[in-house]
Amino acid sequence: MASTDDDRRPKYQRIADALREAIRSGEYGSGDRLPGENELMAAHGVARMTARQALGVLKDEGVAESRKGAGVFVRSFRPLRRRGVQRLSRERWGNGMSVWSADIEDRPLVVDRVTVSEEAAPERVGRVLDLGEGDAVCVRRRRFVSDGKPVLFATSYLPMAVVAGSAIIREDTGPGGTYARLAELGLALVHFREELRSRMPTRDEAARLDISAGTPVVLVCRTAFAAGGRAVEVNEMTLDAASYVLEYDFDA
Repeated sequence: MASTDDDRRPKYQRIADALREAIRSGEYGSGDRLPGENELMAAHGVARMTARQALGVLKDEGVAESRKGAGVFVRSFRPLRRRGVQRLSRERWGNGMSVWSADIEDRPLVVDRVTVSEEAAPERVGRVLDLGEGDAVCVRRRRFVSDGKPVLFATSYLPMAVVAGSAIIREDTGPGGTYARLAELGLALVHFREELRSRMPTRDEAARLDISAGTPVVLVCRTAFAAGGRAVEVNEMTLDAASYVLEYDFDA
């Protein structure tokens, strides 16, 4: 029996809880259609807005997704496990593997949008890379899609004076990616620093990741260092929080 405190919660929250529990128990499986607004109105004796809010809660949590003209369905997407330590091991990019391959196991991960440009370094990036005023950076922008769903977009900044003429300024950087090419330039990476935070998405971020405005994003800013503590890359990543589990596995 629900507690008194639970009974005071708005009806839409109680309906969302009931639907969530039905999903957890297996009553609704992956890809199944959930009751629509009309069905929820009849079953719970609530107004359309209340039913819409209940479904909105599940969509914001990444539990359900809308399909235009068909209804709301249990999301079938399996969260990606981002292994924060293993993915940056030199054994991966040094042997021609992408750092992203640590996240996806046997699943496809497609870069469906990639642009490479030369731009003036943003002030925050210039400070980290120790660039002079007006110095240019190579900017690599990519969006990653898994199981047909955008999950991440990333923007990397590297000093143009360092990478000019290398494969890093091409869309396809070759086996091992940017980090393998930096090693070939005599700048093998020896240290990484990642800063993480979470917030609600901007309108542009929500559109790029195809998420609702209520689904949070995780922001990861990684700085890559070569020998001597020289910062050679700043990579700003925006992840769909409902698509990822962040895993950090290390010895005491």
